[in-house]
Amino acid sequence: LHLVALNSPFSGDMRADFQCFQQAQQAGLTSTYRAFLSSHLQDLATVVRKTDRYHLPVVNLKGETLFHNWESIFNGNGGQFNTHVPIYSFDGRNIMTDPSWPQKVIWHGSTPNGIRLVSNYCEAWHTAGMGAVGQASPLKTGKLLDQKVFSCSNKFIVLCIENSFVS
Repeated sequence: LHLVALNSPFSGDMRADFQCFQQAQQAGLTSTYRAFLSSHLQDLATVVRKTDRYHLPVVNLKGETLFHNWESIFNGNGGQFNTHVPIYSFDGRNIMTDPSWPQKVIWHGSTPNGIRLVSNYCEAWHTAGMGAVGQASPLKTGKLLDQKVFSCSNKFIVLCIENSFVS
C-alpha cells in the first residue's frame, strides 16, 4: 500500500479525498487513494480495506517500506516510522527535504489508535479558521500520529494512502 503526499500543503479546509484521487490519477496510479485523515464518516484506522490491513506493507512511492502493515501504524506507539525512508509527493518530491512544505507537519485528526477526534479535526476538514483546531504530527518526531494540536489556518502536509490494492 503506497503512502504518498499531496503535491502542496493544505489548511484545515480541504477536499482531501478528492485531491488524493485526482493527483493519483494525474500521476498515472491506477489504485484508489484516500486521505490519511479521520473524518466525520470514518476513523483513519478503517480507511484501508479489512482484507489489506495485515498482509501488505505500507511503502513510499519508490516501494521502500515505511510500515510492516497498515495495522502496525495504530498499535499505540504513534505510528513510529523510519525517518531515513523518505515520503514522496505524487510528483516525486521528498516532503522531508523539499521547501514546498516549509512546516514538516502532517494533518491526521486522530488518536494514536486511528480513532477520530471530533474536537480536533478542523470541523471535518471544512474550515481554515484561526479558532478551530486540528490534530497533527510533526514528522521530526518520527511518528505519523504524534498528538499535537494546531490552528486549522496552518498549511500542513496531507498524506494519501492506497486504500485498495490492485495488482
